[in-house]
Amino acid sequence: MSTARGARARARIEVTAAIKDEARRQLAAEGAAKLSLRAVARELGMVSSALYRYFPSRDDLLTALIIDAYDSLGEAAEAAHAAVAAAGPRERWIAVCAAARRWALEHPHEYALIYGSPVPGYVAPQETVPSASRVGLLLIGVVRDAYRGKGVARAPLPAGLETEARRMAADIAPDLPPEVVVALVASWAQLYGLIGFELFGQFNRVVEDREPFFRHAVERLAHDVGLVYPEPGGTAGGPNPA
Repeated sequence: MSTARGARARARIEVTAAIKDEARRQLAAEGAAKLSLRAVARELGMVSSALYRYFPSRDDLLTALIIDAYDSLGEAAEAAHAAVAAAGPRERWIAVCAAARRWALEHPHEYALIYGSPVPGYVAPQETVPSASRVGLLLIGVVRDAYRGKGVARAPLPAGLETEARRMAADIAPDLPPEVVVALVASWAQLYGLIGFELFGQFNRVVEDREPFFRHAVERLAHDVGLVYPEPGGTAGGPNPA
């Protein structure tokens, strides 16, 4: 009996993987907005009613693809971070950012699914949040380690942003200063903006040598979040070290 259940479980895993693979091919060819369960079933030689036993709706299939994409991106970033775990915060920050860029260039259609235009009629459910948070949590961890160690540079906030900054800090990283959390959120958005500009063609005929440009840009983002340390000889490398 257990052998039969095991065979059924393996068959379900295989069919689920085939459905996702075909859906990814459709994403590459048509875009997420045109993803169709009927078309996926047709390409796999399945009747629609059989496919619905795996994914009851297009949105369920989209959610599975989105979670897979976020997890794949997160795994790439985590592996890059682990490879430089003994390095200082700036190099760890740069490694995570560079891994996100590499993953996006290798998986452009999946990147477009999670960071491109919203799919009309689709609202991502709460279950996507843990996977979507993996890269952000890595970057928060890098800044947290710096804050607890040598410290971070803390740029003052304008008065009109202080209330929102405290709210953001309470939600995202209550152990970090609000001004650092604001800089983290801004840098997170700028990181994916840099990647998106490269991936979707906005840098064409603007930036030719893109890898050193990207590294310079994410070094500036590291500076913005406060990863600035005293230079040898005791001179400060940035304003207001914590």
